[in-house]
Amino acid sequence: MDPTPHRGGSPSPRFTLQPNRLPPEDILFCVDVDLETRSEMRIAPGPAAAASAVSPGAAGASSGAAAAARQASRPPVKRMDAVKQALLLFVHSKLTMCPDHRFAFASLGDTVSLVKKDFSSDAGSAVEAIQSLDASETRYAMADLTQLFKIAYQEGKRAELQGRLLRVVLIYCRSSTKPQHQWPIKQKNFTLDIIYLHDKPTADNCPQKVYDALVDALEHVSQYEGYILETGQGLARILFRQTCILLSHPLQRCIQDDLDIPKPLAKKNMVTEAAQNEDGMPVPVGS
Repeated sequence: MDPTPHRGGSPSPRFTLQPNRLPPEDILFCVDVDLETRSEMRIAPGPAAAASAVSPGAAGASSGAAAAARQASRPPVKRMDAVKQALLLFVHSKLTMCPDHRFAFASLGDTVSLVKKDFSSDAGSAVEAIQSLDASETRYAMADLTQLFKIAYQEGKRAELQGRLLRVVLIYCRSSTKPQHQWPIKQKNFTLDIIYLHDKPTADNCPQKVYDALVDALEHVSQYEGYILETGQGLARILFRQTCILLSHPLQRCIQDDLDIPKPLAKKNMVTEAAQNEDGMPVPVGS
């Protein structure tokens, strides 16, 4: 704290924030491999199909039919395929930000099994582990997170001794099986993020109850602000967007209730247009 001369002559306190490098992360991905990860993702309508919806006449109908035919010819994308693409996006993006981040991988059936035990910053090793993930043909009766938390707790202590930060990212895909754990309340030493992909609510599933159980688990173990992001729309682009949100370092986050990214481009365009003056000259939004 440095004194700064005040107008009246008496010094007033001035606070300065010293630059400080954030600790690199050890990130353990745990991917659900239940039968539900074989579910097909929806295909978002392309620009041509969207344009045909507002284009009058036969030309618009013809364009829409052609776009629909192209989409129908695409091979279906399974949840697991989309998850793998999202993980590849995350790993390459995170290493671009800082090559010191390290990754390990696990799968979740009835309980947790390690796919790649040792943390590594080698992109090739991460890609190999991601590609080895495979959706099961079994619908598991339970999802026990106790072993995941046990592994994370031990790795969290090891990471702390190395001046690093441990984070667990759980990707969960079951619409009616609530996760459970028998993890006692201990000193929190890792951060938990969750992406929850689920079906629409029906008489046969209860994604809201599953979501509530995931929230309880996150609050039970997470050291810093952990995010839980969910979608029942079945669109891969939403999964990719949520994955990009999780690129944020736990020590640089706002609370999730204040999270307002990414901002919709349409909303941004409306704000820009509203900021134009009567002469049509744009006025800076931040002015």
